[in-house]
Parts: sequence; C-alpha cells; structure tokens
Amino acid sequence: MNRIVILGCAGSGKSTLSQRIGERTGLPVHHLDSYFWKSGWIAAEPEAFDAEVVRLAAGERWIIDGNYSRTLDLRLQRSDTVIFFDYPRYLCLYRVWKRRFQYAGRSRADMGEGCPEKIDLSFLKWIWFFRKRNRPKLLNKLREAQKHQTVYIFRHPREANDFLKRLAHTGAFAEGGSH
Repeated sequence: MNRIVILGCAGSGKSTLSQRIGERTGLPVHHLDSYFWKSGWIAAEPEAFDAEVVRLAAGERWIIDGNYSRTLDLRLQRSDTVIFFDYPRYLCLYRVWKRRFQYAGRSRADMGEGCPEKIDLSFLKWIWFFRKRNRPKLLNKLREAQKHQTVYIFRHPREANDFLKRLAHTGAFAEGGSH
C-alpha cells in the first residue's frame, strides 16, 4: 500500500490515523486542511488548491487525509487504499470539543500556520449533518472504489486501533477488499 486516502467527518481521527500510519510505514503524510487554510482561516484559491492536490496525488507514495469533494475523484483514482471513518455524530462532536480545548489559541500541526483552533456554528452544522449530507455520497464512491482499491470502513475507534496494531505487528497492511 503506497497511496492512502483517509476520509471521515471532522473529529473522526483522520489526521491522527494518517500520522500514525506515516510513522509506521514511512509514507509522506499530507493533511489537506494545511493546504486549504491559509493564515487567519483564509481559504486557498480553488485553482491553487486543486493544483496542489494534483501535484500531491501524482506522487508514488503518500497518505492524504481530508474530504474536499472537489478533488476526491482524483485522489480515489490514484489511491490503492481508502480508509473511511464512519463514526457516530456524538463521537465526532465530542472529539472536536475536546480538541478545541486541547489546542485553545494554537494551530494544530495538521492545519495551516495562523489558524488557531476554533469552533463556529457553520462547523458544528457541518458535523451535525455530515451523516445525512456527505456520508451517502462517500459510501457510493467507496462502493465503486472497492472494485479497484482496498477499502476499510471503521465504524468504531476500536477498529482503527486494531488496524494500527496489525500494521505495527506485521509491518504491512493486510490484503483484501472491504473491511
């Protein structure tokens, strides 16, 4: 497994898992939030962001975490492994609140510089409606991706932890279809 896409709601653990997989495999990790958000929470110009994603996806070895539907098809086409966190809303909301206090007034390593952790109403709404608005589209794309890529769908944090343990124990991913 050389090109991994990690998807899921905010607070699901995309950046944490990508970092841990990167540490175990040596794959370069790219957090799309750090490319999209510029200092002061200014969104990148769409053309510049898309060009950066094209450049990243052209690489032979990578982990790219983040949803960003506009570039998802490209990332899925280039990937050999897809991981989707299909976690309950309450867990994602809890983790986002926890993260807010953990990084109060500071930028996370997986964000652009000058983007201190914050929560606003639009972000909370995005999390609240993720399962209704985003999840069905992602699951459809994953059904298609399963024909050519290894797809893991984690419905509980225990599954992600077990995956990491297997990775640490074997040094490689288990082959297979949907997990």
